[in-house]
Amino acid sequence: MIRPKRIKYRKPHRGRLSGRSLRGNLVAFGDYGLQAAQPRWIGYRQLEARRRVLTRYVRRGGLWIRVFPDKPVTIRPAETRIGSGKGSLEYWVAVVRPGQILFELRGVSETSARRAIRIATSKLPIKTRFIIKTLITNKNYFRKKKNMIKAKNMTNNNYV
Repeated sequence: MIRPKRIKYRKPHRGRLSGRSLRGNLVAFGDYGLQAAQPRWIGYRQLEARRRVLTRYVRRGGLWIRVFPDKPVTIRPAETRIGSGKGSLEYWVAVVRPGQILFELRGVSETSARRAIRIATSKLPIKTRFIIKTLITNKNYFRKKKNMIKAKNMTNNNYV
């Protein structure tokens, strides 16, 4: 079972799944990636099933798993009365938002990467996209461009 060694809180709140992924949305390590298109909790069993499929197809190349099930989910027993606290820990999930890269591959051809990722997506409860690493995936490029636009706007405004 994939789970963290230690956690800060045993029974955290459920949280929200709204919004896009702000980090982890660029292909950083490999040449091809699998990007989430929907928000969802993905369980550790689903992640393990996809990892097995991808390692079977990508023997020579590299495989990076970019998500980790670090959120515990608690479930109360059926037919319990109101009160008596929160339920016991049942399983672990990874919180996935749209735009987040789930897996990355390197060292294989594009056709074999597409085939492996197509089989891996059949084991997922969400819609995904196949991503090819582009030339401009450096985060600093976007940061510099944003700062240049800010500086340009500040020079256009006449502060008295």
